[in-house]
Amino acid sequence: MAAVASPLLRLSGLLGRSGAQLGRPMSSGAHGEEGSARMWKALTYFVALPGVAVSMLNVFLKSQHGEHERPEFVAYPHLRIRSKPFPWGDGNHTLFHNSHVNPLPTGYEDE
Repeated sequence: MAAVASPLLRLSGLLGRSGAQLGRPMSSGAHGEEGSARMWKALTYFVALPGVAVSMLNVFLKSQHGEHERPEFVAYPHLRIRSKPFPWGDGNHTLFHNSHVNPLPTGYEDE
C-alpha cells in the first residue's frame, strides 16, 4: 500500500495539490469555499425574495386593470384543427377550455 501511495503523493505534489485535496476533489472544502453557504443565503434574501415580491406586485397591478376585450374571431384554416376528438367531454373543448378566451373551430361559444 505504501508503494502505491508514494507515487500518488509525488504526482499530487507535481500538480500542486495536497494529499487531502487529492482524495476529495469534488467536496465543498476542497477549493477553499468556506463561505459558499453564506453567499447562497445572501443571494436568497437579497435577490430571490425581492424578485418574487416584484413578480407578485406585477401580477397584482396587472389584475387591477379589469376586463380586457377579446379579439375578433377569424377562422384561419391552419388553427384549431381537430383531426380526432379529444378524449374528454364532447370532444371539441380542450382540457383547460375557457369559453371567454378560447374559441372553438366555429367561433366563440357565447356569440
